[in-house]
Amino acid sequence: MNIQPLADRIVLEQVQQEEKTKSGIILPEGAQEKPKMAKVLAVGGEVKEVKKGDVVLYKSYGPDDIKLDNKEYMIAKEEDILAVVK
Repeated sequence: MNIQPLADRIVLEQVQQEEKTKSGIILPEGAQEKPKMAKVLAVGGEVKEVKKGDVVLYKSYGPDDIKLDNKEYMIAKEEDILAVVK
């Protein structure tokens, strides 16, 4: 990946979701809720509280989806990040 976000933007990669429920039921892709957790791949120069490698929770409608080299990423503003998962 060769994306350098500008200003307060952050490049995210969606964290994979479990395909089974706790009771062992396998969910088809269409029935799975899109997780709102992602790994930070790159940050712009004005980002203050998030760094590369962090796992974050983000707003549902905040990030923009992009596709580069047949892989899906998201670009979000720092204000769309709700929390860092430790």
